[in-house]
Amino acid sequence: MKSNSEGLIIDGVVAHIDRDNIDTDQIIPTEYLKSIKKFGFEDYLFDGWRYKDDGKLGVTKEERIIDESFILNKEPYNESKILLSRDNFGCGSSREHAVWALRDFGIKAVIASSFGDIFYNNSFKNGLLPIILGKNEIEFLFSESKQNVLELSIDLEKKEIIYNQKCITFAVEKHLIDRIIFGLDDIDITFKDKDKIIDFEKNRISTRPWIFK
Repeated sequence: MKSNSEGLIIDGVVAHIDRDNIDTDQIIPTEYLKSIKKFGFEDYLFDGWRYKDDGKLGVTKEERIIDESFILNKEPYNESKILLSRDNFGCGSSREHAVWALRDFGIKAVIASSFGDIFYNNSFKNGLLPIILGKNEIEFLFSESKQNVLELSIDLEKKEIIYNQKCITFAVEKHLIDRIIFGLDDIDITFKDKDKIIDFEKNRISTRPWIFK
């Protein structure tokens, strides 16, 4: 992601996974949820599809048997910043690890026709942009990506995807995309109202002093 005079931009190669209903267990299996860390999950992304052997927490990709047919194991898709999929991406359990794994791999945006609700909201909390497009637009991008290596430019402030002079607009609530543009987490957003919170607490102490005895 980079900043220029026209706004914040995500430029990159698009990796495509042509499946509906990719759930969070497929994005990162249950055995990797034991870690209490919020980073370091890149080697476990799409574990059942990227590898031919069974993995476990702490075993890196260099120690695994790679499935070279899977798109994220092929050049240049192994450095993709954008992932293209179809309906109901990120459905299933509420594990936030699914977003962490995508983020840690280097994916900055996921384009799909719909998302699991919890995954969608978790994405904004962790700097990953989920973009919802109509099925015709998704079909167009899949068609292009299967013919050639597809590279897109996503303007976050303008909410536009640019490809070969074609502009595809997308909708997202301002308070959500601002999280990514300004790198805000829940604590940062709370601190925006710090003065109001302090005034509230002062007023509460003066009007209900018995609570604090």
